[in-house]
Amino acid sequence: MDVLYYAPGAASLVVHWLMLELDMPHELHLIDTAAGAQRSPEYLKLNPNGVVPTLVLDGVPRFEAAALLMTLADRDPQHRFAPAHDDPLRADYHQWMFHLANAVQPLFRQWWYPHEPAGEANGEVVRANIAPRIAAAWDRLDARIAEHGPYLLGDRITAADFYLAMLLRWSRNMPRPATDWPHLRAFADRMRARPSFATLYEREGLTEWALPPATTAA
Repeated sequence: MDVLYYAPGAASLVVHWLMLELDMPHELHLIDTAAGAQRSPEYLKLNPNGVVPTLVLDGVPRFEAAALLMTLADRDPQHRFAPAHDDPLRADYHQWMFHLANAVQPLFRQWWYPHEPAGEANGEVVRANIAPRIAAAWDRLDARIAEHGPYLLGDRITAADFYLAMLLRWSRNMPRPATDWPHLRAFADRMRARPSFATLYEREGLTEWALPPATTAA
């Protein structure tokens, strides 16, 4: 059986979520990142980057959340969450997956660990420069949903939408969370209303950012 090495709420969340959507049989293996388990020799043999997720798929350990999403979506025989290779929407799908992976997700790393690019003394300077870049990313994505929604590719939900929802969640405690943007808020509500999201939260022991009980998705 495939095994997902995860930490609650980390980048492994979106892989776990898509596996639930695809009804993929799998086992979960918790990595205690607070205790540094991601840097253990045993784990580094699976993922030399020392981060989650790692997915042992057909007996082979694989990593990088965006790549795992695309692999899993393509493996689904019904292609529910990825346009087929000859579908005109395939290029748009690639565009948004790589945009989220390369232009949006790295900003969070710099926000949470500003000492990495600039040293301990310059953490606030880094955050001051990162905040408008994150806001600009939300501007672009809010405009995309407004013009082409309700999802990134219009009426078609893809793996990119699950990825975007995870990134929106990551902003929840920032001075200006992504849900301050109206179209991103409506998008987030649609994604959070999916039955798989409740299952995901139950399995990972999460509570924050769930829809309030009285809220209904658009």
